Parts: sequence; C-alpha cells; structure tokens
Amino acid sequence: MFLAALALMAADPHTAAVMEWRQKYEADLRAPYTGWLNVTGLYWLKEGANQAGSADSNDIVLPRGPRSIGSFDFDGRLVRYKGKALRVDTSDDPDTVEIDGMRLIAIERNGKFGLRLREASSSFLKAFPGNEWFPIRSEYKVRGKFIPHPYKRTINFPDVTGHVQKMLSPGVVEFTLRGVTMRLEPVENEGQLFFVFKDRTAGKTTYGAGRMMYAPLPVNGVAEIDFNVAKNPPCSFTPFATCPLPPKQNILPIAIEAGEKVFGGAH
Repeated sequence: MFLAALALMAADPHTAAVMEWRQKYEADLRAPYTGWLNVTGLYWLKEGANQAGSADSNDIVLPRGPRSIGSFDFDGRLVRYKGKALRVDTSDDPDTVEIDGMRLIAIERNGKFGLRLREASSSFLKAFPGNEWFPIRSEYKVRGKFIPHPYKRTINFPDVTGHVQKMLSPGVVEFTLRGVTMRLEPVENEGQLFFVFKDRTAGKTTYGAGRMMYAPLPVNGVAEIDFNVAKNPPCSFTPFATCPLPPKQNILPIAIEAGEKVFGGAH
C-alpha cells in the first residue's frame, strides 16, 4: 500500500503537493516554541506595571519558576521588560523573555497588547493525537472569479476572546462547487488571500468554529482555491489563541468534505 501511495503521488502532482503541505503544517504545529501546540498561556496587559512570576499575588501568574521575575511595563504603545522595549510577534524577529524553560512573547491585536506563554513540552503537545484529514480530491481545487472591491474594505472579525479584529479585504471570490455558485470574502495576509470560513461539516466532522485557508493572490481576475489545504484554526489546538471567527458572508451552504477534520482533543 505504501508503494502504491508513492506511485499515486508521483503520477499526481496535486496530491504530492498537498501531502507535502500537510506534512510541513503538522511539523510546524509541533515545533518547539513556535507551534500552536506549545502555547500554554495568554495574559492581557494593563497600562502601567504588570508584575509577573509564579506567586499568586502577581498580575501575571506563571505556572512555575521564580516567585517574581519583575514587571512588564506597558505605556499604551510599548511593552518594556527591565527597561527594554520588546518587539511584538508581528515582527520577523520578536523578542522573547525566557524563564525556567518558558518563553514569553509580546503580542498585539488591534491595539490590545498581551503576553503569550510558550512551553516546548506542553500538555497540549503531549495529548495531541495527530491531525485527521479528508482524502485529497481534485474536485475541491476550484478556480473562481475574483471580483475586486472599488477600494479595500474593512471586515470586522469577532474572535474567540470576545474582541473584534479588523482586516482589509481586496474583494470577493465567486466559484462553483458541486453545482452551487458561492462567494467567499478573503483578506490579504502574508502576500496571499486568507479565508476564514464555515460550512455544513462544522461541528460534525470539522471544527465547530470554522476553518482557515490560504490561496495565491488572483492572476488576471482568477483566484485558485484548494479546500484540500483548509486547516483548523489555532484555537482548536490551544485555548490561548486569538482566532478570528468566520463573518456571516463566509458561511457556505454546502458541506466541504476536504481539508482538515476535527480531532479528538479539539477545544
């Protein structure tokens, strides 16, 4: 069976590309200090001094380590630790504060600042049973018409923390799948189209809050979407993520049986 699978991948470049993407995605989830399975805490900051350490009296109570590690000072614009301003996670090289095998990283979400805690050997990683996927099917790789907005418009995404994330959308993608013509409205992220969507598999075979997917920027008015690389949001792997939820225009009327399924330990 293994040799047959290798032969199929060699004969089908699409299958091979999706398999390669899935392997990298799963490895990234498990990566020490960068994967979502290693996120074990999230602490929103108040203006002024935010005392941190393992003692319960701290504003930021860490799971172990010294009773006090000092304060993270926030002036409404910058986060400082021991006098040094910390680069937040939107930069290519965010600053980290390492304490007893834990790493704290400053994050910013629409003007709200916090600290994300990562542990290389987290309980989420230890309990993770592995990703589950629908079979790769070429019919779920579709070409759609990209309809640009007259100007990039702001979409308000509610997120799992109860806040709203604002992102810019360049337009909508209209496509037909299983005889149904639908639209999805992406935003631009990392030089790609980024979709947050939900379909009729949600809460059944896929994660209840919806899924996410990247696609190349449109070329000559055509966007190519591959639902075989639809993935679970970070909040399915850790309760300390800040996932945006699908806007109502991205709730599809059919079941998309492609991409990542829900797994047994999903939150």
